[in-house]
Amino acid sequence: MVAVAAPAPNRVRAFMRLVMIEHSIFALPFAYVAALAAMRLDGGHVQWGTLALITLAMVSARTVAMAANRIIDRRIDAQNPRTANRELITGAVSMRTAWVGLLVSLAVFEGAAAALNPLCLVLSPIALFLLVIYSYAKRFTNYPQFFLAAAQAVAPVGAWIGVTGEWSWPAFVLGIAVGTWIGGFDCIYAVQDLDADRRIGVGSVPVKHGVRGALIISAVTHVVTVAFYVWFGLLADLGWLWLTGVAITAIVLVYEHSIVKPTDLSRVNRAFFTANGVIGIVLFVFALLDLAALQGLSWR
Repeated sequence: MVAVAAPAPNRVRAFMRLVMIEHSIFALPFAYVAALAAMRLDGGHVQWGTLALITLAMVSARTVAMAANRIIDRRIDAQNPRTANRELITGAVSMRTAWVGLLVSLAVFEGAAAALNPLCLVLSPIALFLLVIYSYAKRFTNYPQFFLAAAQAVAPVGAWIGVTGEWSWPAFVLGIAVGTWIGGFDCIYAVQDLDADRRIGVGSVPVKHGVRGALIISAVTHVVTVAFYVWFGLLADLGWLWLTGVAITAIVLVYEHSIVKPTDLSRVNRAFFTANGVIGIVLFVFALLDLAALQGLSWR
Protein backbone atom coordinates (compact mmCIF):
# COMPACT_ATOMS: atom_id res chain seq x y z
CA MET A 1 0.00 0.00 0.00
CA VAL A 2 1.31 3.41 -0.97
CA ALA A 3 1.28 5.93 1.84
CA VAL A 4 -0.58 9.12 1.05
CA ALA A 5 1.09 12.25 2.30
CA ALA A 6 -1.01 14.41 4.60
CA PRO A 7 -2.06 17.67 3.00
CA ALA A 8 0.06 20.64 3.98
CA PRO A 9 -1.63 22.91 6.49
CA ASN A 10 -3.22 26.03 5.08
CA ARG A 11 -1.24 28.75 6.83
CA VAL A 12 -3.46 31.58 5.64
CA ARG A 13 -6.59 29.85 6.90
CA ALA A 14 -4.93 29.05 10.21
CA PHE A 15 -3.79 32.67 10.58
CA MET A 16 -7.34 33.87 9.90
CA ARG A 17 -8.56 31.60 12.70
CA LEU A 18 -5.84 32.98 14.95
CA VAL A 19 -7.00 36.58 14.48
CA MET A 20 -10.70 35.64 14.39
CA ILE A 21 -11.26 37.63 11.21
CA GLU A 22 -15.03 37.15 11.41
CA HIS A 23 -15.16 39.35 14.52
CA SER A 24 -14.57 42.38 12.31
CA ILE A 25 -18.37 42.51 12.29
CA PHE A 26 -18.30 44.23 15.70
CA ALA A 27 -16.49 47.45 14.68
CA LEU A 28 -16.63 47.52 10.86
CA PRO A 29 -20.33 48.51 10.60
CA PHE A 30 -19.62 51.63 12.64
CA ALA A 31 -16.78 52.60 10.36
CA TYR A 32 -19.34 52.41 7.55
CA VAL A 33 -21.88 54.46 9.51
CA ALA A 34 -19.32 57.21 10.08
CA ALA A 35 -18.05 57.06 6.50
CA LEU A 36 -21.53 57.23 4.94
CA ALA A 37 -22.60 60.05 7.28
CA ALA A 38 -19.48 61.97 6.26
CA MET A 39 -20.14 61.27 2.57
CA ARG A 40 -23.64 62.73 2.90
CA LEU A 41 -22.02 65.99 4.00
CA ASP A 42 -19.14 65.70 1.53
CA GLY A 43 -20.85 65.69 -1.85
CA GLY A 44 -23.97 63.76 -0.89
CA HIS A 45 -23.07 60.51 -2.67
CA VAL A 46 -21.33 57.24 -1.84
CA GLN A 47 -17.64 57.28 -2.72
CA TRP A 48 -17.11 53.62 -3.48
CA GLY A 49 -13.33 53.78 -3.83
CA THR A 50 -12.99 55.51 -0.48
CA LEU A 51 -15.32 52.99 1.12
CA ALA A 52 -13.18 50.13 -0.22
CA LEU A 53 -10.02 51.72 1.20
CA ILE A 54 -11.71 52.23 4.57
CA THR A 55 -12.71 48.56 4.60
CA LEU A 56 -9.14 47.54 3.80
CA ALA A 57 -7.74 49.84 6.48
CA MET A 58 -10.17 48.70 9.18
CA VAL A 59 -9.81 44.96 8.59
CA SER A 60 -6.02 45.15 8.30
CA ALA A 61 -5.71 47.33 11.43
CA ARG A 62 -7.82 44.90 13.42
CA THR A 63 -5.72 42.02 12.09
CA VAL A 64 -2.55 43.77 13.27
CA ALA A 65 -4.12 44.25 16.71
CA MET A 66 -5.29 40.64 17.02
CA ALA A 67 -2.02 39.15 15.76
CA ALA A 68 -0.08 41.35 18.19
CA ASN A 69 -2.41 40.30 21.00
CA ARG A 70 -1.87 36.61 20.30
CA ILE A 71 1.91 37.04 20.11
CA ILE A 72 2.18 39.23 23.21
CA ASP A 73 -0.21 37.12 25.31
CA ARG A 74 0.90 33.66 24.21
CA ARG A 75 2.43 32.75 27.61
CA ILE A 76 -0.62 34.06 29.49
CA ASP A 77 -2.96 32.25 27.08
CA ALA A 78 -1.11 28.98 27.69
CA GLN A 79 -1.96 29.19 31.40
CA ASN A 80 -5.68 29.85 30.88
CA PRO A 81 -7.87 26.79 30.13
CA ARG A 82 -10.19 28.90 27.96
CA THR A 83 -7.38 30.13 25.71
CA ALA A 84 -4.92 27.24 25.90
CA ASN A 85 -6.15 25.84 22.57
CA ARG A 86 -5.36 28.98 20.59
CA GLU A 87 -3.33 28.38 17.47
CA LEU A 88 -0.01 29.78 18.73
CA ILE A 89 -0.25 27.59 21.82
CA THR A 90 -1.12 24.36 20.00
CA GLY A 91 1.34 24.97 17.19
CA ALA A 92 -1.32 25.22 14.49
CA VAL A 93 0.23 28.61 13.69
CA SER A 94 3.95 29.21 14.09
CA MET A 95 5.43 32.40 15.49
CA ARG A 96 6.93 33.05 12.07
CA THR A 97 3.52 32.83 10.39
CA ALA A 98 2.00 35.10 13.02
CA TRP A 99 4.72 37.70 12.53
CA VAL A 100 4.50 37.53 8.73
CA GLY A 101 0.72 37.96 8.90
CA LEU A 102 1.10 40.89 11.27
CA LEU A 103 3.69 42.65 9.10
CA VAL A 104 1.73 42.09 5.89
CA SER A 105 -1.40 43.47 7.57
CA LEU A 106 0.61 46.44 8.84
CA ALA A 107 1.84 47.21 5.33
CA VAL A 108 -1.71 46.95 3.97
CA PHE A 109 -3.00 49.28 6.70
CA GLU A 110 -0.34 51.92 6.10
CA GLY A 111 -0.86 51.69 2.35
CA ALA A 112 -4.62 52.16 2.72
CA ALA A 113 -4.12 55.08 5.12
CA ALA A 114 -1.74 56.76 2.69
CA ALA A 115 -4.17 56.23 -0.19
CA LEU A 116 -7.02 57.82 1.77
CA ASN A 117 -5.38 61.14 2.65
CA PRO A 118 -2.31 62.62 4.38
CA LEU A 119 -4.04 63.09 7.76
CA CYS A 120 -4.93 59.38 7.89
CA LEU A 121 -1.29 58.52 7.27
CA VAL A 122 -0.03 60.98 9.90
CA LEU A 123 -2.47 59.66 12.52
CA SER A 124 -1.97 55.98 11.68
CA PRO A 125 0.78 55.42 14.31
CA ILE A 126 -1.56 56.72 17.02
CA ALA A 127 -4.26 54.31 15.87
CA LEU A 128 -1.79 51.42 15.91
CA PHE A 129 -0.54 52.37 19.37
CA LEU A 130 -4.09 52.32 20.76
CA LEU A 131 -4.80 49.00 19.07
CA VAL A 132 -1.68 47.31 20.45
CA ILE A 133 -1.39 48.84 23.96
CA TYR A 134 -4.54 46.97 25.00
CA SER A 135 -2.58 43.72 24.92
CA TYR A 136 -0.19 45.06 27.56
CA ALA A 137 -2.80 46.83 29.71
CA LYS A 138 -3.74 43.82 31.84
CA ARG A 139 -0.13 43.75 33.06
CA PHE A 140 -0.29 47.18 34.70
CA THR A 141 -3.96 47.99 35.35
CA ASN A 142 -7.21 46.40 36.45
CA TYR A 143 -8.99 48.33 33.71
CA PRO A 144 -7.74 46.93 30.39
CA GLN A 145 -11.32 47.29 29.14
CA PHE A 146 -10.74 51.07 29.09
CA PHE A 147 -7.85 50.58 26.67
CA LEU A 148 -9.98 48.25 24.56
CA ALA A 149 -12.68 50.94 24.41
CA ALA A 150 -10.12 53.52 23.27
CA ALA A 151 -8.87 51.15 20.57
CA GLN A 152 -12.36 50.46 19.26
CA ALA A 153 -13.19 54.18 19.16
CA VAL A 154 -10.60 54.49 16.39
CA ALA A 155 -12.86 52.88 13.76
CA PRO A 156 -15.55 55.58 13.27
CA VAL A 157 -13.12 58.46 13.84
CA GLY A 158 -10.68 57.06 11.32
CA ALA A 159 -13.41 56.36 8.78
CA TRP A 160 -14.73 59.93 8.96
CA ILE A 161 -11.22 61.34 8.55
CA GLY A 162 -10.73 58.93 5.66
CA VAL A 163 -13.62 60.60 3.82
CA THR A 164 -13.11 64.25 4.71
CA GLY A 165 -9.48 64.54 5.72
CA GLU A 166 -10.65 66.48 8.77
CA TRP A 167 -11.36 65.88 12.46
CA SER A 168 -15.03 65.39 13.35
CA TRP A 169 -16.76 65.74 16.71
CA PRO A 170 -19.78 63.69 15.59
CA ALA A 171 -17.39 60.85 14.70
CA PHE A 172 -15.67 61.25 18.08
CA VAL A 173 -19.04 60.89 19.83
CA LEU A 174 -19.81 57.78 17.76
CA GLY A 175 -16.35 56.49 18.65
CA ILE A 176 -17.11 56.86 22.36
CA ALA A 177 -20.40 55.03 21.84
CA VAL A 178 -18.67 52.15 20.06
CA GLY A 179 -15.84 52.08 22.60
CA THR A 180 -18.12 51.99 25.64
CA TRP A 181 -20.28 49.35 23.95
CA ILE A 182 -17.36 47.01 23.29
CA GLY A 183 -15.55 47.83 26.52
CA GLY A 184 -18.79 47.23 28.41
CA PHE A 185 -19.43 43.82 26.95
CA ASP A 186 -15.79 42.87 27.46
CA CYS A 187 -16.44 43.38 31.18
CA ILE A 188 -19.03 40.63 30.81
CA TYR A 189 -16.79 38.38 28.74
CA ALA A 190 -13.89 38.76 31.17
CA VAL A 191 -15.82 37.20 34.06
CA GLN A 192 -15.08 33.81 32.48
CA ASP A 193 -11.39 34.33 33.17
CA LEU A 194 -11.65 35.63 36.73
CA ASP A 195 -10.06 32.62 38.44
CA ALA A 196 -7.36 32.23 35.79
CA ASP A 197 -6.53 35.95 35.81
CA ARG A 198 -6.15 35.95 39.58
CA ARG A 199 -3.94 32.87 39.46
CA ILE A 200 -1.77 34.27 36.65
CA GLY A 201 -1.63 37.73 38.22
CA VAL A 202 -3.14 39.91 35.49
CA GLY A 203 -5.76 42.59 35.89
CA SER A 204 -9.33 43.08 34.72
CA VAL A 205 -12.53 44.74 35.89
CA PRO A 206 -13.80 41.42 37.35
CA VAL A 207 -10.47 40.91 39.16
CA LYS A 208 -10.85 44.35 40.77
CA HIS A 209 -14.59 44.39 41.42
CA GLY A 210 -15.74 40.77 41.30
CA VAL A 211 -18.38 39.28 39.01
CA ARG A 212 -21.29 41.28 40.38
CA GLY A 213 -19.35 44.54 40.28
CA ALA A 214 -18.19 43.88 36.71
CA LEU A 215 -21.76 43.24 35.55
CA ILE A 216 -22.95 46.45 37.21
CA ILE A 217 -20.12 48.46 35.62
CA SER A 218 -20.98 46.90 32.26
CA ALA A 219 -24.66 47.85 32.61
CA VAL A 220 -23.85 51.46 33.57
CA THR A 221 -21.37 51.69 30.68
CA HIS A 222 -24.04 50.53 28.26
CA VAL A 223 -26.41 53.22 29.45
CA VAL A 224 -23.69 55.67 28.41
CA THR A 225 -23.42 53.84 25.09
CA VAL A 226 -27.08 54.36 24.25
CA ALA A 227 -26.90 58.04 25.24
CA PHE A 228 -23.93 58.60 22.94
CA TYR A 229 -25.64 56.81 20.04
CA VAL A 230 -28.54 59.23 20.45
CA TRP A 231 -26.13 62.17 20.68
CA PHE A 232 -24.35 61.10 17.50
CA GLY A 233 -27.68 60.97 15.68
CA LEU A 234 -28.42 64.54 16.74
CA LEU A 235 -24.98 65.83 15.73
CA ALA A 236 -25.10 64.03 12.37
CA ASP A 237 -28.71 65.17 11.68
CA LEU A 238 -30.00 61.61 11.50
CA GLY A 239 -33.72 61.03 11.86
CA TRP A 240 -36.27 58.66 13.33
CA LEU A 241 -34.93 55.58 11.56
CA TRP A 242 -31.57 55.91 13.33
CA LEU A 243 -33.36 56.44 16.64
CA THR A 244 -35.41 53.31 15.96
CA GLY A 245 -32.17 51.37 15.52
CA VAL A 246 -30.86 52.83 18.78
CA ALA A 247 -34.08 51.79 20.56
CA ILE A 248 -33.70 48.22 19.27
CA THR A 249 -30.07 48.31 20.41
CA ALA A 250 -31.17 49.33 23.90
CA ILE A 251 -33.59 46.39 23.99
CA VAL A 252 -30.86 43.97 22.90
CA LEU A 253 -28.53 45.34 25.57
CA VAL A 254 -31.20 44.85 28.22
CA TYR A 255 -31.60 41.27 26.99
CA GLU A 256 -27.81 40.79 27.06
CA HIS A 257 -27.64 41.85 30.69
CA SER A 258 -30.71 39.85 31.67
CA ILE A 259 -29.23 36.51 30.61
CA VAL A 260 -25.91 36.88 32.44
CA LYS A 261 -26.14 36.78 36.22
CA PRO A 262 -23.47 36.54 38.95
CA THR A 263 -24.79 33.07 39.81
CA ASP A 264 -25.21 31.89 36.21
CA LEU A 265 -22.50 32.62 33.62
CA SER A 266 -23.52 29.82 31.26
CA ARG A 267 -24.86 32.24 28.64
CA VAL A 268 -21.91 34.64 28.44
CA ASN A 269 -21.07 33.50 24.91
CA ARG A 270 -24.65 34.08 23.76
CA ALA A 271 -24.50 37.60 25.16
CA PHE A 272 -21.07 38.25 23.68
CA PHE A 273 -21.35 36.81 20.19
CA THR A 274 -25.05 36.69 19.30
CA ALA A 275 -26.42 39.81 20.98
CA ASN A 276 -23.50 42.02 20.07
CA GLY A 277 -23.39 40.76 16.49
CA VAL A 278 -27.06 41.75 16.19
CA ILE A 279 -26.35 45.25 17.51
CA GLY A 280 -23.73 46.02 14.87
CA ILE A 281 -25.95 44.85 12.03
CA VAL A 282 -29.10 46.57 13.32
CA LEU A 283 -27.46 49.96 13.78
CA PHE A 284 -25.77 49.79 10.39
CA VAL A 285 -29.00 48.85 8.61
CA PHE A 286 -31.03 51.59 10.28
CA ALA A 287 -28.29 54.17 9.68
CA LEU A 288 -28.22 53.13 6.03
CA LEU A 289 -32.00 53.44 5.73
CA ASP A 290 -31.94 56.83 7.45
CA LEU A 291 -29.17 58.21 5.26
CA ALA A 292 -30.74 56.91 2.04
CA ALA A 293 -34.43 57.50 2.71
CA LEU A 294 -34.40 60.60 4.90
CA GLN A 295 -31.10 62.33 4.27
CA GLY A 296 -30.88 61.91 0.50
CA LEU A 297 -27.57 60.05 0.28
CA SER A 298 -27.06 59.13 -3.38
CA TRP A 299 -25.68 55.75 -4.45
CA ARG A 300 -24.49 56.86 -7.89
